[in-house]
Amino acid sequence: MKWLGIRIKTTTEAEDLIIGSLYLRGLEGAQIEDHIPLSPLEKEQMFVDIPPETGEDDGTAYLTFYLECVDDNNPDVQEIRAIIDEELDQLQYYDIDAGELSVEIFETEDIDWINNWKKYFHQFTIDDLLVIPSWEEVSDEDAGKMILHIDPGTAFGTGMHETTQLCIRQMRKYITSDTRLLDIGTGSGILGILALMYGAASVTATDLDPCAVPAVEDNLKNNGVDSSKFELMIGNIIDDRSVQDKVGYERYDIVMANILADVLIPMMPAASKALRPGGVIVTSGIIEGKEDSVSEAMKAAGLEVIDISEQGEWRSVTGRK
Repeated sequence: MKWLGIRIKTTTEAEDLIIGSLYLRGLEGAQIEDHIPLSPLEKEQMFVDIPPETGEDDGTAYLTFYLECVDDNNPDVQEIRAIIDEELDQLQYYDIDAGELSVEIFETEDIDWINNWKKYFHQFTIDDLLVIPSWEEVSDEDAGKMILHIDPGTAFGTGMHETTQLCIRQMRKYITSDTRLLDIGTGSGILGILALMYGAASVTATDLDPCAVPAVEDNLKNNGVDSSKFELMIGNIIDDRSVQDKVGYERYDIVMANILADVLIPMMPAASKALRPGGVIVTSGIIEGKEDSVSEAMKAAGLEVIDISEQGEWRSVTGRK
């Protein structure tokens, strides 16, 4: 499949106005390229594995729109260019610096969005753990490290995000060969898989997204981890009694939940019921400023807060039953 691409060079000041005006004319789904750092709220709302920021913000922005080319019904380039020129001309009536407003129209082959991650995702270490994608090789100097093979995909979790790293460091403190671990919101399965690699006896995991199923299967296989020790169920442990019953009560030595504060808070009663007396719950995905709310929810669910750790703008709260 081929696509018609329209790329506009403008400024960060004008990008929202241009996107809005062209949206009303039928050009939807703009790809934005700029160097504006994400705010804490945006990071919390996105909650994805965010590649490191590169470059300085010079105010320049590129907006790219894609239109599908289908047989004889290809978009009319002249008509599209006329629409764009008309909308860009309207910017003169606004008190903003819109930049040079150059327009490039091009044709491209089908875009492989997942494989485009290869430009950004490279191997990295978390203490003595090497996280490496399938398209890279382990260097001689890293040969002695524990190695996690994982590729970015449709389910959250590569280890790049600070919240995942916080979970990994906390989890390692408590894992033994007898550990039964529950991973709520498992995503790619990275935490549960690492728990098994670190010696845990078994992992039960839940997630709302069916995409987690193939992601976990692939990552178990790619890391040579026994899939019989990893049980995954799709459903909402917060309010689905059937999921709660299947997960079980007072069964787990560790409960992991790397989600968001607004989900962790209502989840706490169900998570506490799944935890055996003396067991620990490790939570992350908590933006700075919300750790107190999560701590209070833990206490209300009968848990004692034993640790609050931080990395960047993110917090991890650990409790004990």
